[in-house]
Amino acid sequence: MDKSDSCCSTHLIDGDGNFNVAGLDKFMKEVKLAECGLSYAVVSIMGPQSSGKSTLLNHLFGTNFREMDTFKGRSQTTKGIWLAQCVGIEPCTLVMDLEGTDGRERGEDDTAFEKQSALFALAVSDIVLINMWCHDIGREQAANKPLLKTVFQVMMRLFSPRKTTLMFVIRDKTRTPLENLEPVLREDIQKIWDAVPKPSAHKETPLSEFFNVKVTALSSYEEREEQFKEQVAILRQRFFHSIAPGGLAGDRRAVVPASGFSFSAQEIWKIIKENKDLDLPAHKVMVATVRCEEITNEKFSSFIANEEWHQLEDAVQSRLMPSFGRKLSSILDVCLTEYDVETTYFDEGVRSSKRKQLEEKLLQLVQPAYQSMLGHIRSGTLDRFKDAFDDALNGGKGFAMAARDCSKHFMSEFDDGSAEVYIDQANWDSSRVREKLHRDMDAHVVAVRIAKLSELTTMYESKLNEALSGPVEALLDGASDDTWPAIRKLLQRETENAVAGFSTALSGFEMDEETQDKMLLRLKEHARALVEAKAKEEAGRVLIRMKDRFTTIFSHDSDSMPRVWTGKEDIRAINKTARSASLKLLSVMAAIRLDDKADPVENKLNLAFLDSKAGSTNKSSSMDALASSTWDEVPASKTLITPVQCKSLWRQFKAETEYTVTQAIAAQEASRRSNNWLPPPWAIVALVVLGFNEFMTLLRNPLYLGIIFIAFLLVKALWVQLDISSEFRNGALPGILSLSTKFLPTVMNLLRKLAEEGQRHANTDSQQNAPQAAKSLQSVAPSSASSEVTSSENGTENSSPSAHHKLQ
Repeated sequence: MDKSDSCCSTHLIDGDGNFNVAGLDKFMKEVKLAECGLSYAVVSIMGPQSSGKSTLLNHLFGTNFREMDTFKGRSQTTKGIWLAQCVGIEPCTLVMDLEGTDGRERGEDDTAFEKQSALFALAVSDIVLINMWCHDIGREQAANKPLLKTVFQVMMRLFSPRKTTLMFVIRDKTRTPLENLEPVLREDIQKIWDAVPKPSAHKETPLSEFFNVKVTALSSYEEREEQFKEQVAILRQRFFHSIAPGGLAGDRRAVVPASGFSFSAQEIWKIIKENKDLDLPAHKVMVATVRCEEITNEKFSSFIANEEWHQLEDAVQSRLMPSFGRKLSSILDVCLTEYDVETTYFDEGVRSSKRKQLEEKLLQLVQPAYQSMLGHIRSGTLDRFKDAFDDALNGGKGFAMAARDCSKHFMSEFDDGSAEVYIDQANWDSSRVREKLHRDMDAHVVAVRIAKLSELTTMYESKLNEALSGPVEALLDGASDDTWPAIRKLLQRETENAVAGFSTALSGFEMDEETQDKMLLRLKEHARALVEAKAKEEAGRVLIRMKDRFTTIFSHDSDSMPRVWTGKEDIRAINKTARSASLKLLSVMAAIRLDDKADPVENKLNLAFLDSKAGSTNKSSSMDALASSTWDEVPASKTLITPVQCKSLWRQFKAETEYTVTQAIAAQEASRRSNNWLPPPWAIVALVVLGFNEFMTLLRNPLYLGIIFIAFLLVKALWVQLDISSEFRNGALPGILSLSTKFLPTVMNLLRKLAEEGQRHANTDSQQNAPQAAKSLQSVAPSSASSEVTSSENGTENSSPSAHHKLQ
């Protein structure tokens, strides 16, 4: 771990034992210790002078403690106690570097500061590192023995001891495996612990009651620096989350909040400095304390092992236990009576105090079972209440009445059940559980009430939606003068029906009149909002509706049959009727008219778009009147389509329907022309005069007809065989080049086919040669074209069937 400039440190206690209050306060502000709460840990290190403690801390925690200068030899480097913050370790970890023991500067007899600092470290720290040399393990007079004796002696003096983690760090580890070194070290530690004088209360107390002993080993820093750093990095990981359960500092008893660390450390050091030895209790009280404590532990253990108690404890985990209070009270009474008998002759104050402690421990032990019993009673009562409440509602009982009757009955049932689990030795009150049950019942009633009201509201809103949406849409689609009166009538009828049914359904809830009126008003507003929403939705599709209506009227007759434009229809009149109907639809959709008030919307639209009799000046002024975003006598909230939007929609409507009118006119003209299919008389006369000679020539020489027909077949066959259309797809020049290579073989193939056909019919009459040649060409062309298309590799289209059809 590299040293970091961000490390903050302070000289907490100097070599003369003076506490640096100002330095500690400044240190706390710099590291923001007060914000940590209980999420912090304190680590300290003890060991002989010049044993590498500061070096280990600097590498392990990233601190910047002063290290010994190797070239100056062994000397006192750390004086007093230094405090620093570990870098990069969560939670916030503070480390204390203590002055080394067994130093020549203080001398052999001046060990007071060593004991005081050791006592301070044990009182403040969660983890204490004991730095020792590997070669000292197993030696009787090794340098670590006085240090361990000091640590164990001062532990006996702690006024509020807690279980501290002692981590022995073996420095300059040799080739001997740690598995072999650790048992020897633990044996030495146990011997020292056994030899240390202890108070009577802790004569037989094992070392594990005071310390969690951990052992680790590190290679030599000077000889194996890289290996030392790797081992330190591994050891560093053990200090992450040290205060979590199972961590190095898992025992967090008597820990003070971080904001009180400064005051706590000052007071502890003050007491240590002013008291060389802490006062021990009187012998009589001490004996009574120890013996009563033992008896208390025995009775508590006996109670824990009691089979009857185990049966009760196991039973209440899953079910309600009858006579639970009476049975448990009896077991507790036997245990406390036995304690009273065995402690009769001990000090009364200690005896009473320990009896109270025993009773509190026993009650604390059995309280979860008692709470479980109350929980079973509460949950069972609540479940039965819910079922009974649902049954009452399903049976047609009024909501408020069902809630009152069920709540009263089941609260009384809970009181009877809780009385059966009462424990005589405890002054426990079940009122909290009772209040929770009452709150749960009320919460269930409120939840059901909300659900029922929501269900009723949703049901009647759905009925209104079903009763209004479809009919309103159909009425708006019809768009006549009676549309909005019909919608108002429909809305009033359906709203009255829904409100009557909803009011009847709400009567069972016994709610106040104001709340009921508000709910009925919301239902009425919902019905009105449904109609307005549907009107807005249909207004958004008004252009489509107008075009559909125009197309329906313009393209169909009075019998709803499609019109056939024969030339007799009055397209102008039909167009005017269709547009008038479309404009009616636009005027109906322009505003919401649920209040039965007249408005000028329709008149303005008719005057602007359909009144052809009005003068151009009046029409221009009418169009200008539409250049507005509001209608006269129509509120903005009721406006669906503004005048300027109507103007734009009408312009778009005319543009999109003009094509239909044009097509009708064109169809009518085409129909008129189709009825006179003969060409004009002058064209007939010219055709007869100019073509008379050619016609007579053909009549005199019928062979010309045969030659022309044969030539047509040959050309058609070549066209299909050569696939001329596909050859010219890629351009004229590639097509010509391709045809030039295929033309001669194709002609030779056709001539060969004709020759074969000629030999086959050599004996036929010469007058039939022309028809026979035509048939030959007819058979040759399709077959050759088909074979050519089949064998083609460039994907040309198969055109022989169409050619064959034309030839036939």
